Amino acid sequence: MPYHYRVTARSQARPETVYTALVRAATWPAWSPIDSAEIEGGGDPARRQDVGDTRIFRTGRAISHERIVELVTDRRFVYDNTSGPFRSYRGTVDLTDAPHGGTDITWAAAFEPKLPGSGRLWQWYLTRFMRRMADGLAGYADTACDGDTVR
Repeated sequence: MPYHYRVTARSQARPETVYTALVRAATWPAWSPIDSAEIEGGGDPARRQDVGDTRIFRTGRAISHERIVELVTDRRFVYDNTSGPFRSYRGTVDLTDAPHGGTDITWAAAFEPKLPGSGRLWQWYLTRFMRRMADGLAGYADTACDGDTVR
């Protein structure tokens, strides 16, 4: 049985600015609880990532491998978690124009844990963790990005 979470945040920045932060793994530690980011195979985490790239994130002792599976410029970022405690995990970040300017960020996922009976616990944990991710992304885009340039 798949489990789901969905969190939202709003940034005053334009969708293209928010998207710029999403597609550069090097920015993630600046706006999220993630401690470090690298590209599998040694690619430059500061460059714009593409579909098929796998990012390696470290948070404390936890290591996560996430492969980008779909990109819609300035609108959508989709990834699969390919390691860890999940049998399947697909996350989606949708960016839409907010009614009075800025960007509405919707971060959602469907997942199935490997350990039977742990789904509700993961749902609770991931909802809270990803709320921090979405809020952090919104705040970072508000202050640290300028169009296609990430500071």
